[in-house]
Amino acid sequence: MGVFDSGVGGLTVLHECLVTMPHEDFVYLGDHARLPYGPRPLDEVRQFAREIGAYLQSQGVKLVVNACNTATSAALPQLQEDLDVPVVGVITPEAHAAVQATRNRRIGLLATEGTVAAGRYAELVHALDAGVRLLPVACPRLVPLIESADPFGAETTEAVREYAAALKDAEVDTVILGCTHYPLIRPIFQRVFGRDVTLVFSAEETAREVAETLARKGYENDARREGSYRFLTTGDPDAFREMGARFLQLPIAEVEHVELAALGAAA
Repeated sequence: MGVFDSGVGGLTVLHECLVTMPHEDFVYLGDHARLPYGPRPLDEVRQFAREIGAYLQSQGVKLVVNACNTATSAALPQLQEDLDVPVVGVITPEAHAAVQATRNRRIGLLATEGTVAAGRYAELVHALDAGVRLLPVACPRLVPLIESADPFGAETTEAVREYAAALKDAEVDTVILGCTHYPLIRPIFQRVFGRDVTLVFSAEETAREVAETLARKGYENDARREGSYRFLTTGDPDAFREMGARFLQLPIAEVEHVELAALGAAA
């Protein structure tokens, strides 16, 4: 299976996939040469996603996981049309889980600027329950803080408190953490929101959706085998390896470099 993201955040999704489906093979591509996707125009992100999806398909994958919330917001329907293999994004599983979890029908969303601007979460949540009130908050400071040398520092906690304030004032009982970086600082979110608020993380919900999709289509590998995984980046392999281990929570041995021209040629 192919998994992609603008950087290392999607490794939280890959981690859950590896744990859920240890018998499957995975190839992960981080588009480090063009990150971050969050502040970019959605049309540009859509083109990047098309290139990466086509490249992963050329590598022989049987399913593609769009493990980037911004790229899922911008490009999921187009990817599903363009590719010959199934494509799973990170937004639909989260929206479904949030609607199932909420008791007072007030759901908060913390995400990048691009994800909030696309409005895809609102569409999906309201398609499932038109009576739900969704409160989106863009969090531009969080990704750089999570990728910093001290992701659990006071500045990160202060930023989470600042972004959470409007959601707490609105008395939401469920919060979608709509960026694959956010699981890394799960304890901070839980501290700020408390136990009464249900936190929905993309990684767990997406892995469940991928496993169900494989089972439904009969694409699963033999459960007795042990799967393999490869890592590709359009950026610096050494930087990917160092930062990636923090997000994957597993060792990363070899990282291959992919030229942007190869992605463009695939599309």
